[in-house]
Amino acid sequence: MTLELSARIRPATVAIVGRPNVGKSALFNRLTGRRAAIVDDMPGVTRDRLYGLVEWRARIFSIVDTAGIDVDPAFDDDIAPRTRAQAEAAARDADVIVFVVDAATGLSPLDEDVVAIMRRTKRPVLLVANKAESDRAKLQIAGEFAGLGFGEPFAVSAIHGEGTGDLLDAIVERLPPAGEPVEDETELALAVVGRPNVGKSSLVNALLGEERTIVADAPGTTRDAIDTMFAFHEQAIRLIDTAGVWRKQRKHGSIEYYSALRSLAAIARCDVAILVIDSTQGILDQERRLAGLILEEKKGLVIAGNKWDAARDLGEFQQSELIEVIREQMPFAAFAPITFLSALTKRRLGSLMPLVMKVAANLDRRVPTAELNSVIRDAIYAHPPPNRQGKPLRIYYAAQVSTHPPRFLFHCNDVDLVTTSYRRFLENTLRANFEFEGVPLTLEFKPRARDENKE
Repeated sequence: MTLELSARIRPATVAIVGRPNVGKSALFNRLTGRRAAIVDDMPGVTRDRLYGLVEWRARIFSIVDTAGIDVDPAFDDDIAPRTRAQAEAAARDADVIVFVVDAATGLSPLDEDVVAIMRRTKRPVLLVANKAESDRAKLQIAGEFAGLGFGEPFAVSAIHGEGTGDLLDAIVERLPPAGEPVEDETELALAVVGRPNVGKSSLVNALLGEERTIVADAPGTTRDAIDTMFAFHEQAIRLIDTAGVWRKQRKHGSIEYYSALRSLAAIARCDVAILVIDSTQGILDQERRLAGLILEEKKGLVIAGNKWDAARDLGEFQQSELIEVIREQMPFAAFAPITFLSALTKRRLGSLMPLVMKVAANLDRRVPTAELNSVIRDAIYAHPPPNRQGKPLRIYYAAQVSTHPPRFLFHCNDVDLVTTSYRRFLENTLRANFEFEGVPLTLEFKPRARDENKE
């Protein structure tokens, strides 16, 4: 099942915090496991992923895992400050906090550090005792953990899934009311995302200064952030800025966590995301994760290589070579347009917004049904569908059922015969024949009724 959010609504945020090795990642994977992420088979995208969406009892909320900044306490004396930093960031910015402890080993001094921070927060805190498989662990839960002041702990086994339903019920009960859509649906919501120090602040300032048509500064729906309205060729743009929110974060782990939290909220609310990269450094793991998240959330994607002047001065590669590297590093985003610019000097800045507007238009592109079926028929004739044990896949009819993002429904004889490679072939066919640059496509397959399959 693919979860889809309104481009205008910020989902509530749930943060999972706790010391290393208590099972935060296992719990994160268990809670988000109900979602079939489109990037699961894409190398480098889901590894150490820090964010995801969960649907439970008709509520969709984002969940952030801080386990990606864990290190081994035996080899890092800085673990206590890092643990405190992630807990403090969660207390500032999450709507609900899931505080995970280890039911098998009991409390540790690092737990006490988090406890002190959690007691000061004004956010709802759910104490979760993970690894509660044994009778000894359950007795420990009833003893030392119950006295921490967060109510009765939720005994769960993230590995086996025990107790997670009750935990999700409790999370949903404590979520704030669902956000309301922005009134003006004609606005284009544009998010600027990227890892720290790639020049997001400079790019935002350059965009606003270049157009000189700022009409208002409006409080954003994310805490401590500002949505800025400006116009581009009479199109109202709501610029969702994630830049600068981590300038006080001194530790790398806290930066990673905090930027992930902000990026998730911004991406969930946008129509199109500009992924800013540093042209002098190329693609790093965090860029792959962000690109995967943008496409997973079905948002338009434009890749902006900032600091191009500096990269060009280095003289180590040509623009075409860097494009080739980006495509190799992110093959799942091969359809996203790439431009290079310098936000500081504004060189080639004018190349960015036309690409954004083109991708925005492609989000709403609708293919006529007759033309769509003609293209699909020709493609099937040239490249026959696969078969299993002599039973071929038959595609009878295709239709585009929605836009923003585009979604296509294929009526076939048996959905189990649709292979990953043939799905990819059909998507490539759509992209080759229709203008969907920068836009993720959803292909769904539905069996025809039994009596319709008779030939």
